[in-house]
Amino acid sequence: MDCCHTSHKHSKPIEKKVDVNKDHKKEKYLNYFSSFSGFSGIFSSYQVCHSICLGVIALLSLIGITLTGLPFLFLQKLALPLWTIALILFAISIFIYIKHKHHKIKNLLIFNSGAIIVGIPFENLAFLRNYFLVIGFSIIIFSLYLIIKKRFEVKYEKI
Repeated sequence: MDCCHTSHKHSKPIEKKVDVNKDHKKEKYLNYFSSFSGFSGIFSSYQVCHSICLGVIALLSLIGITLTGLPFLFLQKLALPLWTIALILFAISIFIYIKHKHHKIKNLLIFNSGAIIVGIPFENLAFLRNYFLVIGFSIIIFSLYLIIKKRFEVKYEKI
């Protein structure tokens, strides 16, 4: 080794850069995907759909538009296809959750499972509808509890 030779370079360890923004975008799209599956699952339940319809009628009456009957009754024909789409999207969300291990969406998946249970549209299971409502809304309330609990834990850790 020549001590007067100045062309040698001191090597520094190479640092890997992690693209945090890319992971954040993936989680953001996964959250939207998961939320859409739960939203479409809720619309397949008659009681929930009926309540939304009555809410829209009430809101329209506040601005002077009056409706009689059920203007969104045509959505009842779409209940089974919407629920099927919700179930497929939920299965895809679970697959992505298992594959990529995004633990931030775990509570949303719990919420969506409750929404899909609430929205089961099969007429031959109508005698079990009250049980589906109780089980589904219990799961939804539990997931909301977990979401709120996690938000408060994050706030208290920062303080």
